[in-house]
Amino acid sequence: MFSEYVRKYSRKFLEPLARLISATNISPNVITVIGFLLMVGVAFVLAWGYFLLGGILITGFAIFDAIDGTLARMMGRTSRFGAFLDSTLDRFAEAVIFLGLFIHFLSQGQNLELILIYATVVGSLMVSYARARAEGIGVALKDGWFTRFERIFVLVIGLLFNQVTIALWVLAIFTNFTAFQRMYLVWRITGGEKGG
Repeated sequence: MFSEYVRKYSRKFLEPLARLISATNISPNVITVIGFLLMVGVAFVLAWGYFLLGGILITGFAIFDAIDGTLARMMGRTSRFGAFLDSTLDRFAEAVIFLGLFIHFLSQGQNLELILIYATVVGSLMVSYARARAEGIGVALKDGWFTRFERIFVLVIGLLFNQVTIALWVLAIFTNFTAFQRMYLVWRITGGEKGG
């Protein structure tokens, strides 16, 4: 996955920043919540139709999503709840961004985009659910074409270049494809119906 390469090479930028923030003794969970609230603000921007600004803000605010885990490890404050909070608010943040787009296209009467947003949100949720459910039966599952990073990347490109409809087509198709891809991977790993 492209996201793994980005995480690998972004560490040299994230660690100095995390070291700086750690001096303030701010909880990593607070950083997680701030990141989510900023994405709520982005949703309002998108609802008003300011796509370019929205794309820029998502890119800038993504640092909060990237830094909290690094900060927690650096401060020795990793916890199961912190990991749970981070993952849960990530899902809410993604959903609220698409809600902003939904409100905008609803006000414009663009029904095709509304359908694409619905399909994208369903696909996105199912990608996450497939992983969570797989882990629930003891199968570690991170593979898939469109993880959260790829989804946000495509959306941002669509916003920056004012090609949101094309981005939504890509997302609607490939988020759901990724969910079925993960279903197939679990079937293969577990041995399908013959597996124990």
